[in-house]
Amino acid sequence: MNTLRLLLDTFWDESVWLPPNTTWEDLEPGPDKVVIYNDYRHLFYPLPLALVLIVLRHVLEKYWFAPFGKSIGIKNTRPKKAPNNPKLENAYQASSKLKHKQLLLRKDEICALAKQVDLSERQVERWWRLRRSQDKPSTLVKFCENCWRCSFYLYNFSYGMFILWEKTWLWDIDQCYIGYPHQGVTGDVWWYYMISSAFYWSLTISQFWDVKRKDFWQMFVHHIATIALLSFSWVCNLHRIGTLVLLTHDCADIFLEAAKATKYASYQKLCDFLFTIFTLLWIVTRNGIYPFYIIWSTSIRAPMLLPMFPAYYIFNSLLCLLLALHMVWTWLIVQVAYKSISAGQMEGDIRSSSSDISDSSHHSNHSTPNRVRSKKSVMTIS
Repeated sequence: MNTLRLLLDTFWDESVWLPPNTTWEDLEPGPDKVVIYNDYRHLFYPLPLALVLIVLRHVLEKYWFAPFGKSIGIKNTRPKKAPNNPKLENAYQASSKLKHKQLLLRKDEICALAKQVDLSERQVERWWRLRRSQDKPSTLVKFCENCWRCSFYLYNFSYGMFILWEKTWLWDIDQCYIGYPHQGVTGDVWWYYMISSAFYWSLTISQFWDVKRKDFWQMFVHHIATIALLSFSWVCNLHRIGTLVLLTHDCADIFLEAAKATKYASYQKLCDFLFTIFTLLWIVTRNGIYPFYIIWSTSIRAPMLLPMFPAYYIFNSLLCLLLALHMVWTWLIVQVAYKSISAGQMEGDIRSSSSDISDSSHHSNHSTPNRVRSKKSVMTIS
């Protein structure tokens, strides 16, 4: 017990987490304090809120998004199921544990399986194609998922803009540091943080039964990193700069999810228009405002206005790491945009690989024989 206490005391060392001459007692919430400080125990609240969001999503998808999708012609058809064959099923399950590309059988593997199950090579290939298609969700399911995410990002960005409009730090970013760490958290900012954290918790949980994509584990790590960054800024009382980061990131995601939803609905011109807006907003917010306003402020202005401490350097390093990811994702988005212009339309799911692209293009009314299909995947950015 004493060892555990020693480890906890070492981990929560005030010289690491707080500015000089500041103690945890100084930031402890209480009725005798002039301002309302962040309470680290509130970081557990997003967990039950995440379950509420999952239930809300289910209700909206079932009673609103799905009926709306069907009304505009999106069918909830699933591919034909492969005939029951235990030996082939075992081989498929074994392959699915490997990389995605391993689901495409080599010639020698087809020959070996054909001998085991007493079928022709052509029959084995056909069964394998049917089995792979069987795991793919319907277009309506993917449409509902994009509608949910688009709705949340629209709400969260609108709410964030509404509550921050009268906050001094939205217009003067130096206010994020002046008076730190004795900056109180208001009720509206508290809800902004809790709901945003709950959403990423809900994505982390629901990802295990959502539409499966090649970047499953990358997105899982991304969601966990986002939750960690939100939690880190909350504990260190850096919620002001945290709200600006959230606001900057939600903006473009609205149009990303809307573009994917309209693609599944076969509104190609609207999809191209939304994707264009998304690309422009992404470049402006993620590669303009974020590095030249927020990162510049946290790296240059902050050291001028407040004494530095180790936890702040960690926090700023995470923000810079996020910027590096933005640069990689921007390159992938530009590639998709270039190939879309060459093809005359935006092809498939912006986030997913060509396997999803071919599936979505099957439902499009604007098919052309000479398509340029994106081979890269662009992760959904948050």
